[in-house]
Formats: sequence, structure tokens, C-alpha cells
Amino acid sequence: MLTLTKRAYLGESDLDAIAHLINCCDAVDQLEQGTTVGELQTEFSTPSIDTQRDLQLWENEDGELIGFGYLWITEPSDSIDGFLSFYIHPNHRQINLESAILAWGEQRMGEVKQKHQIPTRFGLSARDSQRERIQMIENHGFKVTRYFFTMERNLTETIPQPQLPTGYSIRQMNRETDIPAWVEMFNQSFVDHWNHHDLTVENMIHFINEPSYKPDLNLIAIASDNTFVSTCECQIFPEDNKRTGRKEGWIGVLGTIRSHRKMGLGTAMLLSGLHKLKSVGMNTARLGVDADNPSGALRLYESVGFDKVYTKIVYIKSV
Repeated sequence: MLTLTKRAYLGESDLDAIAHLINCCDAVDQLEQGTTVGELQTEFSTPSIDTQRDLQLWENEDGELIGFGYLWITEPSDSIDGFLSFYIHPNHRQINLESAILAWGEQRMGEVKQKHQIPTRFGLSARDSQRERIQMIENHGFKVTRYFFTMERNLTETIPQPQLPTGYSIRQMNRETDIPAWVEMFNQSFVDHWNHHDLTVENMIHFINEPSYKPDLNLIAIASDNTFVSTCECQIFPEDNKRTGRKEGWIGVLGTIRSHRKMGLGTAMLLSGLHKLKSVGMNTARLGVDADNPSGALRLYESVGFDKVYTKIVYIKSV
């Protein structure tokens, strides 16, 4: 009988084993979720992560890492959510370790609820093609809450020229001076979206200091009164492209504050972002979108040539 030991994250000495486990899983699951030690270092250094409590490892008698769980917990507001990612070595998926990892995640979110005394939810996701994972999640009492599409557009095809409404201009973000105004714009743009939790200046500072961040890919639309009203923040992940052999960029953020919607800003910013990705050598653009996005984002993306690649199902349960 396999004996497993559960323990907390000990620091950077664990990163090699975690990266190896994730990459072993990706080699079998083919979900393009591979990683490197450097990428994990960046992710785990996010200010909102408590690495001692939000990461958990399961090892066998030989000290080999068999399972890993990672909770991303939102900033407290009127509620708080924790979303679980977990990995189990392909050679050990018959031992029901999933139940132990889910129990740990739910217990951790119970601690969070006790601390903050606000409504708390525990969630995780699966692609629609992962039938066994979906069955396991539903067997543990989670309910389907949302569907997200990952969409893709070929950048070698013609991209229409953006038509910016009169009175607006576009420039790239200045990381020295623009962070507070950009964060305010972001929060105003997404306040009416599902599961919005305000972005903090602290987390934004961490994000723009990540190795993959490129300030020239973060575009801002500015109104005549110098207010930040819309953004298209594009992202390129060199390590992902190295693993897949693709030249792929992402539309990471596309948003417009409510008082400046229905003017064509979203379309203009999206097209500007696509041109920017193409200009730096990308031949494919991807993005993720809530299938029930209240601002009509799905229709916008389809109108400029994006097609669905796969669907991610989000499951939630109350703690």
C-alpha cells in the first residue's frame, strides 16, 4: 500500500520537483500547461499568495512528489473565492489522491472564511473534454457556475485598421507614472463582470515586474480630459512558445469603463492590440472570455475573426 506524506511548501528547494510533476502531467494530458522553475518562482511570489498555507505537497515513502495543490485566493471584498489547481503524477492516479487534495483545499478555505467572516467559495475548473475530471468534481459536490471559451485568431490574415472615436488617443502604459490610474480603470471596467475582485496596486506592481511583461504591449485609450478609459493589455509567454513551437500572443486584458462604452473603443483597442502582436512577430492571438460576459465581448471577438478552441467549465461550492 502506498504511503503518502502531506506537507507544506518549503521554498525554492521544492521548485524543481513541482516543475517536474507539472511537466509529467502535461506530457500525458496534453493541455499545454507545462512550466519552468523560473515561471513558478514568479507565480509563487505574487503578494497575495501565502506560500505556507496556499500550497501543499504529497510525497511517497521515497520522497518523490506525487501530488501538488495550489490555491489562488482573491483579495477580500464583500466575498472571497479560492480557486484550486492540482496535479497528480500519471502513474499514481488510481489511488484517489484527488479527494485528499480537495479536502485540503476546502479546509484551507474554511480557515479563510473564519478569518474574514465573509461569504467564501471554493472552486476549480475542467476542460469540457476531461470527462473523468468532470465526474470527479461533480461527485464532490461542486456545481457548474460558468463557462469560459479560449478563442484564437490567425494574425497572418488581414487585420482591419482600428477606427478610434473622435477625442480619444492611444499610447502605451508608463510603468513609472500610470499604475494607480491604470488599476482604477481596470477595476471600473470589470466591476460588473462575474467574480470581479478589485486589483490592487501592489499586485499590479508585481505583474509589471514579471520577466514576460512588455510595457509596449499595454495600450491605453485616453479621453480628452486625460482620463484612462480603455485598455488592451497584450501578453507573450516566451517559455510557452518555446514548448509549443508556436508564435502566439494573448489578449490578456480588454476593458472599457462603463461611461465610455458603445462608442467603438473596445473594437479599436482590440484591433490595435492585434496589430501590435503581429508587429512583434506573433502569428496567432488567443484570449479567454466568459461565455456570458455582460458587455457583449464574445460577439466582439467573433466579429474580428476569433474562433473557439476549447471550453473551460468553472465549478463552485460554498464553504
